[in-house]
Amino acid sequence: MNWIAELDELTRTFKEKFGHLGEKELNWKPNPQTWSIAQNIEHLIVVNKTYFPVLTSLKEGSYKAPLIAKVGFVVSFIGKTVLHAVNPDNRKKIKTFPVWEPTISQIKGDILQQFENHQQELKRQIESSEEFIEKGAIISSPANRNMVYKLETAFDIIVTHEQRHLRQASEILDKLKQLASDK
Repeated sequence: MNWIAELDELTRTFKEKFGHLGEKELNWKPNPQTWSIAQNIEHLIVVNKTYFPVLTSLKEGSYKAPLIAKVGFVVSFIGKTVLHAVNPDNRKKIKTFPVWEPTISQIKGDILQQFENHQQELKRQIESSEEFIEKGAIISSPANRNMVYKLETAFDIIVTHEQRHLRQASEILDKLKQLASDK
């Protein structure tokens, strides 16, 4: 997967689909259990940022993977399992870790600009991790130290997760449009 190209495409698509919406539309929820478009976007920023300290410690040489990272088939299995779970085609709802929950409050209307800025930083982080990808570095999920996978798989997970939330946010937009056309 070309992560940089995929992130550029995702950023463009998010801006294209949701850039015309105001703060009220971005925060609209069809029901209390469903995240708004803005919450989906904020969630991506929150999740992705939790990987940055891991990447920093890798680059500084201070990262220590848990013992389970030495068991190759476990690393492969967990990576494949997480990647499958975040796939947009997997329609099963997944409860996120509490650390990655979006805020309850109204999210500011500049969330797309925040997202675009974040995407630029994410791309820089990926580009500066090349040597660790080549070495087959293994990291833990920022949400659970015993969920280990290759750094390369982590970037696949991040991009695929963004695709999943683009789909979810698009479904909210469709419901919002349907509501507007019913009036």
